[in-house]
Amino acid sequence: MDEQSVTLLTGKVFKAAFLSGANKLSANKARIDELNVFPVPDGDTGTNMTMTARAAANELAAANDGDISIVAEKIAGAMLRGARGNSGVILSLLFRGLSKGFVGKREVDSNTLSEAFKLGVDTAYKSVMKPTEGTLLTVAREAQAALADYLIEQAEKGIPTNIKSDFAYYLAAAKKSLEGTPELLPILKKAGVVDAGGAGYVEVLEGINAVIQGGEGYSLASSAEVKKISAAGATETDIEFTYCTEFIVIKADSSQDSLRLRAHLESIGDSAVVVDDGEIIKIHVHTEHPGDALEEGLKYGSLINLKIENMREQHRVAALANSEGHGDTPRAKLPFAKPENKYGIVSVVSGKGLDTLFRDLGCDCIVDGGQTNNPSSEDILEAILAVPAQTVYVLPNNKNIIMAAEQAGGLVTDRNVTVLQSRNVPQGIAAMLAFNADESGAENAAEMTAALDRVSSGNVTYAARDNDFDERKIKKGDILGFSEGKLVAVEDDIKSALIKTVKKTITRDTSFLTLIYGANVSDDSAKNAVDAVRAKFGNSIEISLVNGGQPVYYYIISAE
Repeated sequence: MDEQSVTLLTGKVFKAAFLSGANKLSANKARIDELNVFPVPDGDTGTNMTMTARAAANELAAANDGDISIVAEKIAGAMLRGARGNSGVILSLLFRGLSKGFVGKREVDSNTLSEAFKLGVDTAYKSVMKPTEGTLLTVAREAQAALADYLIEQAEKGIPTNIKSDFAYYLAAAKKSLEGTPELLPILKKAGVVDAGGAGYVEVLEGINAVIQGGEGYSLASSAEVKKISAAGATETDIEFTYCTEFIVIKADSSQDSLRLRAHLESIGDSAVVVDDGEIIKIHVHTEHPGDALEEGLKYGSLINLKIENMREQHRVAALANSEGHGDTPRAKLPFAKPENKYGIVSVVSGKGLDTLFRDLGCDCIVDGGQTNNPSSEDILEAILAVPAQTVYVLPNNKNIIMAAEQAGGLVTDRNVTVLQSRNVPQGIAAMLAFNADESGAENAAEMTAALDRVSSGNVTYAARDNDFDERKIKKGDILGFSEGKLVAVEDDIKSALIKTVKKTITRDTSFLTLIYGANVSDDSAKNAVDAVRAKFGNSIEISLVNGGQPVYYYIISAE
């Protein structure tokens, strides 16, 4: 860093610092995954945060240096679209706060940085329905509060701000807060670990700090770590429109409606996203004529933050990386659909059987995902825009996917999106059954939401690690049964765990029981298991067996 940037953080330094932070996080994602205190296969905090950060790093690495406002906006936008899991979404919101605080800034001082951190904290807390202290939220909040107090004390002493020392103080405060998380969450203290999300955030901050202090920062140990998250996942012949075009319109008239702008962009390309917050309009479109998109945008005001990228060239580079053994498996992009129908439904499930079941129940689009495989906000957004409906209901069907779904819904402007709080597959099925195409949008939302509480759920899975959980000693490989999130069975075999879990899940009022068996359960084993359940509980309960094909869970149990 040069002498001036000791006082002022520039876009060039912030770009290098963020890349260093993303690399530091990526290098330590496995360790962060292992901090998960639950014995079930759910240790994906480090992975989710890494994939969220890498989404921005991949976009940022090829971008030119610019004002810090432009760099921060690129980071926030890419992280928002690439956010996975609750930890990833919260991380993206913290950097979104930085982007808001840096708007119009060429470079920033420590006071502006502190205020921007506060914006991120406030945004993140507002986005979580029931914030839990002792988590990433706490680490970010306490570190910012400590920095704000420190800057006041320094000012009172007549000491000017200094990015090097001030950011180092912020990092130290974050580490101190992380060390205190076990005192706020007893389950962390019992397991002898700190919060995984908070630990991931500290990794990012340490990577950023290395550059701010004048070092080279962290690089990836292997390019195989790089997760390419971009439109280049398709083959070049699948890329119908060459140029990914993004820009922001500063509206000349805040009352002007952007629907016509959206319609025009759809007529000249695909993947059009128009986010109008009243004062500005954020534009994203794939087109052969980026100048046409810019000209249309000028009708609404002045343009800033222009970015035009050749996706065919991106694909060529990604294909080269894949040929060397690097990169993800390509995923076909869903086509955009105009909102012509009245209703549509998007569900997140994993497994061929569950895919078929939800489609048979009337679901229009399936996003592959679930436990240990959280889709990004962009994955869900793409699915929403692929449903030709004016009102789209989204069923996350996993508590760790709800926030990403809500972020995706917030990016949609051309149709109504309602994200229902389905926390598991049985709730998703109940919501699908409650849907009525003859009712109004509000009535459907109310009925589908009410249906979530009319079903009891359980599951049978395996222990991914040794642990003490709910006063029980658990060994890796044990078969675990959970009812409504509470551990109710620890067994050596799947059938015994299933029977005990069903017993804890059903009530006197249960009339229907559905057992959904997974990919690691054979048809014969499932039939034998359901016969045993019928023999014990079937006199007054109608029992159904469904081949869900889901990973992780041997059985998913739905009781109504």
